[in-house]
Amino acid sequence: MSTAKAIAKDSATQPAAGTKPFSAGVILLAGWMIPGLGHLMQGKWIRAVLLFVSVTCMFSLGLAMHGKIYSANSGELLDMLGFVGDLGNGILYVLSVFFGWGQNIVQVVTADYGTKFIVVAGLLNFISAVDAHSLRLGRKN
Repeated sequence: MSTAKAIAKDSATQPAAGTKPFSAGVILLAGWMIPGLGHLMQGKWIRAVLLFVSVTCMFSLGLAMHGKIYSANSGELLDMLGFVGDLGNGILYVLSVFFGWGQNIVQVVTADYGTKFIVVAGLLNFISAVDAHSLRLGRKN
């Protein structure tokens, strides 16, 4: 009985025929840098599209509401936590820093909600990257 479970677990962790096997670490980093890419690399394209659309829409809505992008050199605890959340957006965060998005002075009431949208998008992307990592390791289906 335990042999059948071991064989079933080994077959669940093996990539499908015709796909290139990626390591769990590569899938984790890819899923973090580009939302949904970790799932796409494993053939879970519906999840990948849903995650990509969710994270990028939340990030874009946050910017449209004039949300703030946190920087790394702040000394306050809540700003550091906001930075970690923003960093979860991966390439979206890099693009926002490069192009100066979200760096304006908050002058609108909706900007606080926009800032929260951006942080939550990053946290959702962290969760999705860890989910893709767990899928690769066979911890879940």
